[in-house]
Amino acid sequence: MSFSDSESSSHHREGGDYKFFRQISRDRLLHEMLGSTKTGDSKAWKILIMDRVTVKVMSKSCKMADITDQGISLVEELFKRREPMPGMDAIYFIQPSKENIVMFLSDMSGREPLYRKAYIFFSSTIPKELVNHIKSDTSVLPRIGALREMNMEYFPIDNQGFLTDHEEALQTLYAEDAENSRHFNICLNMMATRISTVFASLKELPFVRYRAAKSTAPRDLVPSKLAAAIWDTISKYKAIPNFPQTETCELLILDRSVDQIAPIIHEWTYDAMCHDLLDMEGNKHVIEVPSKTGGPPEKKEIVLEDHDPVWLELRHTHIADASERLHEKMTNFASKNKAAQMRSKEGSELSTRDLQKIVQSLPQYGEQVDKLSTHVEIAGKINRLIRDMGLRDLGQLEQDLVFGDAAAKDVINYLRTNQDTNPENKLRLLMIYATVYPEKFEGDKGVKLMQLAKLSPVDMKVISNMQLIAGSPENKTKSGSFSLKFDTGKTKQANRKDRSGEEETWQLFRFYPMLEELIEKLVKGDLSKSDYLCMNQSSHKEAESEPRTGSVRKSSAAPTAVPERKATPHSMRSRRTATWARPHSSDDGYSSDSVLKSASLDLKKLGQRIFVFIIGGATRSELRVCHKLTSSLRREVVLGSTSFDDPPQYITKLKLLSEKDIAGAPAQPFKPQYW
Repeated sequence: MSFSDSESSSHHREGGDYKFFRQISRDRLLHEMLGSTKTGDSKAWKILIMDRVTVKVMSKSCKMADITDQGISLVEELFKRREPMPGMDAIYFIQPSKENIVMFLSDMSGREPLYRKAYIFFSSTIPKELVNHIKSDTSVLPRIGALREMNMEYFPIDNQGFLTDHEEALQTLYAEDAENSRHFNICLNMMATRISTVFASLKELPFVRYRAAKSTAPRDLVPSKLAAAIWDTISKYKAIPNFPQTETCELLILDRSVDQIAPIIHEWTYDAMCHDLLDMEGNKHVIEVPSKTGGPPEKKEIVLEDHDPVWLELRHTHIADASERLHEKMTNFASKNKAAQMRSKEGSELSTRDLQKIVQSLPQYGEQVDKLSTHVEIAGKINRLIRDMGLRDLGQLEQDLVFGDAAAKDVINYLRTNQDTNPENKLRLLMIYATVYPEKFEGDKGVKLMQLAKLSPVDMKVISNMQLIAGSPENKTKSGSFSLKFDTGKTKQANRKDRSGEEETWQLFRFYPMLEELIEKLVKGDLSKSDYLCMNQSSHKEAESEPRTGSVRKSSAAPTAVPERKATPHSMRSRRTATWARPHSSDDGYSSDSVLKSASLDLKKLGQRIFVFIIGGATRSELRVCHKLTSSLRREVVLGSTSFDDPPQYITKLKLLSEKDIAGAPAQPFKPQYW
């Protein structure tokens, strides 16, 4: 039996391609866990048994086909009734809880165990008393083939993103009187455990930095408490074989107070628009597609995921750019069709829908055409919604407010002349307005604005609840989201400045989340040491004089430093697509796979990883920025959070901050999806 982790694949970089965060997680589950059991007389098919948490860990990283390839014939849930299979071996991937250990022992003890042999893998550190409880059952010990800590209790949701699955964190930690609930510490401790397993799994020892508290208010202390709990747990990992004894990466712990605009502003990327405007359930959406037999439209459930190369290429591009690229791809496919060529010669311009119909008649490109047609339908639906809801004008006003190009009269004029605007969109506009101009909501000013917008008192409560996250009055004007920031070149208030040296690609692509600025400051060493403290005080002082943009991993190439930004003429309507988003040219318009391979080769040698964890929910714009900075900084940036929220979800959570008996409400049961 072994209680140690094997060598981390994160350090296995020599002689192979760089592996990103989720790939390492997947490889550990499939090869280090499942594959390690295929030894000696135990190479036959096995049963995989998981609990409610570990089944989600597995399903977020692997497909059912991946699991089957590792010799798993059946996947079972620990607490459901299971048929005895004494001729087969079982793999248990479970949390190290007392109830799980009791259930395991009941399976394997006595004269007639359910399975021949058991391989047990724990998702996090198992307490010594539970180890002793297992050892005390002498009938079980001979039937144990392995007993190990995998340290994987996080949920990958992207190649560079993970969740701790705390959907209720905002309410549990920031609601009124949240600190008086027993769920406050339970939530923080579980969050710390799950974040810590990320570093145990990747064999990384981080510099743990966190947003400093500006007051003694419990809500203001949440990042520092989480940082302390994580550091306490990670410090114990140094006893794991091959675990680094000096810092190998950065961890920056934030909460939603650093940027309350990012969760509510309209983000104009394809990914964000899909989740903001479409009726999606997770990453699934039902669309109507033209019938291949000429009949009425057919309903089709689509899944927007990393396995779709078109989605990978387009998700972080502006919706207008995505639409143009789809049209180009359809045009390239249609050029191979004689009927399309004849119509082009006749001078009739083909619409994207015309091209779609022609391309669907090309049987040799079945799968590619199917994916393209799906995205054409989705992009078309989004563009219609943007037009019907008048989102371009609203989006322009939102961004003008953020950058100090609009003021009170512009907001009032919009509300007066757009009475039919969706109530939620008007609320989001006022939430941005309140963040930039908090004094406009003092006294009865806010009530008058809500009346003008024809919003309810419940909606007004959402705006007042933003202050619960922003922090106490003493830090309100220094580092909270309600702080007032001034651009010396403007007479109007602004929440952030234009990024000099970055020419805008498309209209309404001006906004950036504050996370981008914070990460760049961290890399440059410009992050305020008073606003962002470090848990590794002794190590930090020793390393303070040395730049940390390099890699402690064995690598022959140093990472590229952050380039100096030079001021260039600013254009919000430039048609130049940013180089980090533009794919390589292709003769068939379907080059996503080659793009990804090229990117992988380009990123073989990166510097130290940067991990950012946001308490209270992360946004799609923040995930987009992590991908962007990975390319520009030559360091993999991994985003973690308690949840991943789209604007409607975030607004609902804000409403609940002032509701009683909300914190600690049981989460909805999870239904695993392996395919």
